[in-house]
Amino acid sequence: MDIIEQARELGRAIQNEEVYVNLHKVQAQADADSQLQEYIGAFNLKRMQINDEASKKDRDQDKLTALNKEMREIYSQIMSNENMIAYNEAKEAFDKVINRVIAIVQQSAEGADPSTADYAENCSGSCSTCGGCG
Repeated sequence: MDIIEQARELGRAIQNEEVYVNLHKVQAQADADSQLQEYIGAFNLKRMQINDEASKKDRDQDKLTALNKEMREIYSQIMSNENMIAYNEAKEAFDKVINRVIAIVQQSAEGADPSTADYAENCSGSCSTCGGCG
């Protein structure tokens, strides 16, 4: 098996991981949550209104302050939604797994021992500034 086919096998293995399956399940639940989608739409509308007002030469600072307050309130509603909470938790769990996989592959490509290569929580993702992970 060549390295490309092994990469495809790794891709299939990732998609069979419990954290991947769970992420897509909770993402579908969040997408189907009409209240959450309404909040997200309202948030995006407020953000556009803020951008429009901020780009005006004669912008109204009081209006900008009020729009920002409204946007923060909507954001709070989004982030307290049970489906958004579940999504964020599932995304964090998936990211931890995928970060480990990427770190192992990257470090192995740079000559590290694949048996000991791993992800360090404080990794910035930039190996040029890294003091070493493993």
